[in-house]
Amino acid sequence: MARTAGSHSDITGPRVREAALRLFAQGGYAAVSMRAIAAEVGVQAGALYNYTPDKQSLLFDLMEGHMTELLAAAQDDAKLPADERLRKFVAFHIQFHHARADAVFIAYMELRNLTDDNFARIEAQRSAYESGLEQILRDGVASGAFQVSDTKIATLAIIAMLTGVNTWFRAGGRLSLEEVTAQYWEMVRRAVM
Repeated sequence: MARTAGSHSDITGPRVREAALRLFAQGGYAAVSMRAIAAEVGVQAGALYNYTPDKQSLLFDLMEGHMTELLAAAQDDAKLPADERLRKFVAFHIQFHHARADAVFIAYMELRNLTDDNFARIEAQRSAYESGLEQILRDGVASGAFQVSDTKIATLAIIAMLTGVNTWFRAGGRLSLEEVTAQYWEMVRRAVM
């Protein structure tokens, strides 16, 4: 299939992913057609298949890319006290996800649209991220710094709470992202100590 005149694969490929990310976040995966993605990019629908085998692969690539970037960016220094590690996790999670609101929305809301194999791969990445937080909580319990009866439930509750910032926070609002992060840290701290 011929590319649209003036298009370049190193430019069009990323534009396809950006358009799909934006459209999936706005209208949902099921409602977005390959034709709509092509129109957004300014190429013929058939040209999309030069960049992705199908819509499912595109969704998976977006989710996997987000999770890979998240796992690569997440840092934990086990030498630090557990409360400092947890404070750093809270700040990292809020700031990382705030900068990627569409990717976060898709990573959480479109899991149901993945094939079983793709779901298992994304779920493994999510579990790896969650395990990092759970280890911080376990270490805090072991050192006596935290009072948590079930670290798995606490892990899931903390992540859900922190990810929720994306649903309501807007830059230019009453509080800055730093102020929101400080308040969320205080809520998390009180929940585990």
